Amino acid sequence: MDRNHLSSILFALLAALLFGMSAPLAKLFLGEVEPIPLAAFLYLGSGIGLLAVRLFQRIVFAQAETEAQLSRLDYGWLAGAIIAGGVMAPILLLFSLQNTPAATASLLLGFEGVASTLIAFFAFQESISRRAWAAIALISLAGVFLSVNPKAEWGFSLGALGILAACVLWGIDNNFTRNISAKDPLTIVTAKGLGAGSFSLAMAIVLKNQFPAWPVILGALVLGCLSYGASIVLFILAMRGLGAARTSALFSAAPLAGIFLSFILFREVPGWFFLAAFPFMAAGTWFMVNEEHSHKHLHEAVLHEHAHTHDDGHHAHTHEGGNPIGRHSHLHTHAEMSHEHHHMPDLHHRHVDP
Repeated sequence: MDRNHLSSILFALLAALLFGMSAPLAKLFLGEVEPIPLAAFLYLGSGIGLLAVRLFQRIVFAQAETEAQLSRLDYGWLAGAIIAGGVMAPILLLFSLQNTPAATASLLLGFEGVASTLIAFFAFQESISRRAWAAIALISLAGVFLSVNPKAEWGFSLGALGILAACVLWGIDNNFTRNISAKDPLTIVTAKGLGAGSFSLAMAIVLKNQFPAWPVILGALVLGCLSYGASIVLFILAMRGLGAARTSALFSAAPLAGIFLSFILFREVPGWFFLAAFPFMAAGTWFMVNEEHSHKHLHEAVLHEHAHTHDDGHHAHTHEGGNPIGRHSHLHTHAEMSHEHHHMPDLHHRHVDP
């Protein structure tokens, strides 16, 4: 495994850690604020926080722009990601959290990786290995265990099913975002946060939801900045090197952080279904972390723009006056090339496996 893929795995796991904290901490806030305004504050926190980071970079450090910017063709994917993952998913999750133990909800969030992987495979023809299919089966089985509630009318917990539905919406969001992941992640996540947060805030006002005290609002903004803002930026950076399917599978480690935090905050005692589901979820995540993928593959000629360097084996074009040192972004062409090496379905490896 090369250094770029290792850093992408670390980005995915750190993103999972930050996001995993969101379910138990959001459940604490639900005692003070209703689900829709809470969803608004969480996403506004991510947008405002990352906007501040961007302004800090430009004003204090006068940092030069090295990332590709969004184009008109990207706006449709961004709008879809905002609606599915920024508006619908968090509201559904927060309503479901009201009737679901925090540890169970945290473990159920691992299904997001399964949803993202299946959508990537069926809708976008992203290659999936046998090890990845095994991970999908294990994580799905864990989701079944966690959804069972013998006391419910239909034998399933509506709260758990609502969280699974939210995971599917985030899976759609992940794959839409994957299609623009070559562009500046700060711009993408800032737009998602401000767009989704403003929409949810307007919805809360129209529905005449009660708003909490300012300290509660500030706490929700900070949580959103970390668990939705910083986490999504790291997720996008990971997708560049690993693709949507594998990044999402690694993101399935998010429940671990939420589970341990839930036990500390709520003193929850895990039930039998939780204990049965945990090893399947852990094994599925482990399979994806240790995946190896290598075969002879063809790179078709392509013209695109993204941040890159000239020492990665895929950017052999030249610049007048010599190639620049370090990361930079511009429109460039890749000539057709065939070779074999370990790879992931990243920006340059989104072919169908032979």
